[in-house]
Amino acid sequence: MINNKMGGDLEKIRMVGEYLLEVWRAAGIDLSKVEVVWASNQVADPEYWKFVINVAKNVTLKRALRALPIMGRVVGELEEAAQIFYPAMQVADIFYMGVDICQLGLDQRRANILARELAPKLGFKKPVAVHHHMLMGLQGPVKPRGFEEDEQMDLEIASKMSKSIPETSIFVHDDPETIRNKIQKAYCPPNTVEGNPILEYAKYIVFRKLDKLYIERPSRYGGPVEYNSYEELERDYTEGRLHPMDLKMGVAEALEQLIKPIREHFEKDTRARGLYEFVREQEVTR
Repeated sequence: MINNKMGGDLEKIRMVGEYLLEVWRAAGIDLSKVEVVWASNQVADPEYWKFVINVAKNVTLKRALRALPIMGRVVGELEEAAQIFYPAMQVADIFYMGVDICQLGLDQRRANILARELAPKLGFKKPVAVHHHMLMGLQGPVKPRGFEEDEQMDLEIASKMSKSIPETSIFVHDDPETIRNKIQKAYCPPNTVEGNPILEYAKYIVFRKLDKLYIERPSRYGGPVEYNSYEELERDYTEGRLHPMDLKMGVAEALEQLIKPIREHFEKDTRARGLYEFVREQEVTR
């Protein structure tokens, strides 16, 4: 709501949450092992706001502003006073829910660091912070925006996929042709690993789910090839034995294989299809 998602409408935001749960279910996640906590229920508890105020009272304004990149904004983009509450609320979430391990994207690092700084002062144990790699958008590296002092970290956050720029992302509802077209147009420098989104997709998605990557290619270019590990794929690519377009087509086919069950679930299940139609009608914001 504070970040103006879904027009700041909590009911619409709740519907998006229901949709995301349906995506996870279709992707094979066992939701019986997951406890879902709805922010709309959490903020209805006066005790939660005591946590928020207590956090805010122990943080200087300057320190709170330093944590703003967690909401995809830097200080110069601050528009509403409510946005200042965002870091305090995210830190309060950790203490309120008794979270032991915070598993978030690299862009949420500053909130977790703030929680670890404040924990002893507020009488809580320090949470373990696990910051996951952020998958690069298909456009490749982009100009850093000042989210982090560390240049490489800032580049990774700035270059992540963005749903507001559809051509930079692969969606679970994309059909095979759309997937191939997006991948064909993607940034993929030959013989290069760093800043290559197609190799990232192979490493972090394909080989984490599939045992192998099969690449179809004409006999005049060496014929079909099969890779049983990402390391094999990277070696052939950097040494020039695999052309960027062949890599792209192989990764596109693998992504289609992974996405197809999710896409078909939303096509066949009435409730899932209704949730997707609702989300698709909403305006997408950064």
